[in-house]
Amino acid sequence: MGLFFPSDDEKLPPNVKRTGFNRYKQLLGRDFKEYYLINLPALLSFVPLGVGIGYAVLSTSILLLVPFSLIGGMIAGQGIAAMYDFLLRRERDVEDHWWICFKRSIKQNWRSALLPGAIEGLFIGAMVFVLDMIVQYGFTLTIFSAVLLVAAVVIFCAIFSVWWPQRVLFTQKAFLELKNTLYFFIKYPKQVLGTAALQAVYWIVFALLVPYSAFLVPVLGIWYILFVSVFFLYNSLNEAFRIEEQIFAQFPEQRPIPDPLEEE
Repeated sequence: MGLFFPSDDEKLPPNVKRTGFNRYKQLLGRDFKEYYLINLPALLSFVPLGVGIGYAVLSTSILLLVPFSLIGGMIAGQGIAAMYDFLLRRERDVEDHWWICFKRSIKQNWRSALLPGAIEGLFIGAMVFVLDMIVQYGFTLTIFSAVLLVAAVVIFCAIFSVWWPQRVLFTQKAFLELKNTLYFFIKYPKQVLGTAALQAVYWIVFALLVPYSAFLVPVLGIWYILFVSVFFLYNSLNEAFRIEEQIFAQFPEQRPIPDPLEEE
């Protein structure tokens, strides 16, 4: 399955790495089932965040929203970190079982996922609270405020689409990771902004179509948009942070075979 294109690989060995759109089809055709399966426990990690934000919104209490969003975000961060870790492994053609990868990620990344998870939870809580004020209480949304909200979502997505991969790949201080994120944005502005805009559109449309979009959660969850984001950014991330160079130096057996069709 190529989601949404059929795979046309010519029965190449499994460790041959395709390029371009063929790589997109190769990854989805090979790993769709495991993306879907690892998405399920990742979704469960969002339950405390959703319940906490929902209760705070129904209570119209910012005093409850802040701690619930922070704590729920720390829990959800475990699922996000596991998803990013798995997606990056599949980009390197590491074929460990999804459940083994999930457990390994929780063991290795649970501390590092707390800070970005808490910040992400707080941001999501704030956005939900603002949208509830607009829908339920008739707050006027001017063009300026709408642009400001969209810009905030885009900036947020831009930062976290580069910060999360660093969190699961390296052991660094948050300040250094955020500085690297800024440098990465300066060097690859089109890739980062394009990925961030894609994520922003996805989540905004998803929010606007609630409750109908909720039926897509078990199918697409968070895995598909994160997969597309990692797919678009991976070559730039690999070039900037030397991901494969460092990992394949330690594990040369994981090095993929170049696509012979691209060399012709």
